[in-house]
Amino acid sequence: MSDGDETEKVIDNATGWVAEHIRRYVATDGAEGHDYQGLPTLLLTTRGRRSGALRRTALIYGQDAGRYLLVASNGGADRHPAWYLNLDAEPDVTLQVGAERFTARARTADPTEKAALWPRMTALFPLYDTYRGQTDRDIPLVVLERR
Repeated sequence: MSDGDETEKVIDNATGWVAEHIRRYVATDGAEGHDYQGLPTLLLTTRGRRSGALRRTALIYGQDAGRYLLVASNGGADRHPAWYLNLDAEPDVTLQVGAERFTARARTADPTEKAALWPRMTALFPLYDTYRGQTDRDIPLVVLERR
């Protein structure tokens, strides 16, 4: 998958503040937006599992041994976020981290790997533990490996 193809439109997250964050991030090659309120963020582009359209959102990320880590918390909601459902259906994604754009392959961490990586993500953003306590849903931890 590539969002560098100028003929294919990318649909940004419709939530107002997220859309503005994405706009600034793209316009400045990540100079504004990579650091969001003291947290590292990246832009994730997935292929819509039903629409087939490219969809982009901004997410907090962690790192581990050259891999990128995302938490599909959806703010502690009882359903997975759309971006997670999309990458679960089509794991080839595009990332923008700062000015760098590249393709990656996404997968959900298995329970052992998640147990090892979860503390890294909650050290970065402690609300993930709060979100986990708000839902019966098993919140996925996603590992993205550069292709």
